[in-house]
Amino acid sequence: MNLDRVIAVRNAKTIYRDGDYCIKVFNEEFSKADVLNEALNQARIETTGLHIPKIHEVTKIDGKWAIVFDYINGKTLAQLMEENPDKKQEYLELFVDLQLEVQSKKCPNLNKLKDKMHSKISSADLDATTRYDLHTRLEGMPKHNKVCHGDFNPSNIIISEDGTPYIIDWSHATQGNASADAARTYLLFWLDGDIETAKEYLDMFCQKSDTAKQYVQKWMPIVAASQSVKGNAKEREFLLSWATVVEYE
Repeated sequence: MNLDRVIAVRNAKTIYRDGDYCIKVFNEEFSKADVLNEALNQARIETTGLHIPKIHEVTKIDGKWAIVFDYINGKTLAQLMEENPDKKQEYLELFVDLQLEVQSKKCPNLNKLKDKMHSKISSADLDATTRYDLHTRLEGMPKHNKVCHGDFNPSNIIISEDGTPYIIDWSHATQGNASADAARTYLLFWLDGDIETAKEYLDMFCQKSDTAKQYVQKWMPIVAASQSVKGNAKEREFLLSWATVVEYE
């Protein structure tokens, strides 16, 4: 495998292109279980019929775990939004439609979103009273089994040369409540400093999915707390501030 061409560097992972393939190489800090879980998630999502890069191999390169999958030639939706600001509304519509398509699928073998959130809230840097409140709120939310991407943002969508949108990075995929996934996407726009798009996104998601905005908002402290266990100090501070909101206004 040729590792001469780096196409992306993300959170202790480096992605290379070798002809028709991408090779995602993980740093030593990644456990075997995490790498295999990511590959398994992606393999399971392949069965749903969604347009995603297909996995070809899980291997080791110079002692580091690596996943080999299809290279998709195109631009991310984030790049297109930046290059064509006049088409922002059109791209945002496509973005929400793709998320709703993902959430229309079922994949019974994926981990359950609620289980993952309970585990992360237990590890969050919050006092016991706040953690108890968040666990109670999470347990009281409706149980669904829709496919949730877990990191659905415009940089994880590649529009191929023929116009087909491909969704990448399934490492956080679970099955659960679609509104929790929407709350996560809303917070990702906030973390990126794009509050205007966050609000436009939430309005559009709720309109297209016929979901009450208040329902998605009820998920936000829960999602923020579960996401606060990773990321840099600034992100953690921001997410923890959301996690301690008693009721989102």
